[in-house]
This record gives sequence, structure tokens and C-alpha cells, in this order.
Amino acid sequence: MSKRDNQYNLSGQVEPNHVFITTLVADEQKDKPLKCGADSQKQSKVVIMTKSEIVETPKVGKNLKRVNHLKMVLTDDLKADTVTKVVKEQLDSQVELTTDNSTSYKKLKQVVKPHRVQAVKPKNLPKVLFWVHIANSNLKRLLLDMHHQLKKEYLQYYLNEFCYKFNRRYFGEKLFDQLV
Repeated sequence: MSKRDNQYNLSGQVEPNHVFITTLVADEQKDKPLKCGADSQKQSKVVIMTKSEIVETPKVGKNLKRVNHLKMVLTDDLKADTVTKVVKEQLDSQVELTTDNSTSYKKLKQVVKPHRVQAVKPKNLPKVLFWVHIANSNLKRLLLDMHHQLKKEYLQYYLNEFCYKFNRRYFGEKLFDQLV
């Protein structure tokens, strides 16, 4: 599934963000005391990117953008250099980025010129980066329902499966045939 999705890069309007997914602690770190917060051994860091486009004639009460494709990449940390490297590998150079003002995205202006940073209060963040948060909640619901004890070593495979199915959600019964 990942081989097919790695054949293309996201272009157009893209919203990158990051998400923390709880995984099991690795065997070599079980004896060490657990850290708290984002640096916790239980928190796996994932960079999520959604490509969206503006709907020309939106229905009343619907979002002004619709999502086309998404990509998710498991990373070791969320430092600006790491996120910039992931974005450079996964996105087209002519992409238009919309991000929050996290320090993880401060070096993206070196890679992508049209980069719009919005300072948003945490309660309004899902309204600005709407599709990233929808994909994030759908992913977490899938992982919670189907995979009860995630190991970090397999997490990228689960992310690849989710992205493959999401990017081909309108294929219906042809999805399996496309995969084969």
C-alpha cells in the first residue's frame, strides 16, 4: 500500500500538522522511568499532511474545502529540521502550506515559499486545520477500535493502510482489485 502512495507527492493546498499516538513502550526502555508529555516513551510522533481544494459551489452548512489525499509519516521527534525533511520528501515544491504557529514548522519557509502561518487559539485550531483534525480523529478511532496494543515498529504500516484506504475511499468494491 505504501509503495503506491509513495509514487506521488502532495501538491496544491496542503495542511501539515502532527499527532501523538499512544504505543507500547519498547522492551529496552521498560526499566527506565517514564517521561511525561510529548517526550514520553509511550507517545509516537506522526506528521500528517492533507491536500485540500476549495469547493466552487459549497452546499449550505458544509465546509468550503474538500480533502483529496493525505499522507502520514512516523518520526522520531518533531524538531523543525525533522519536520522540514519530511515535508520536503512528501510534498511538491510548489505547494501552498497552511500551518499553525508551532515551532516545528518555523523552517518550512526555506523549502516552500507560499507558507501561511496562523496564530490560532487551541480551541479554534480544528476550524482552521479542519481536514487534518478530521483525519486525525478518524485514525485514532480506527486504531482504538481495531488495534488495542500498538507497537511502534508496526505503526507506520497501520498509517500506510489508513492513507491508502482514505485516498481511495470512492473506489468502492474496486479497492481490493486495485490493491492486488
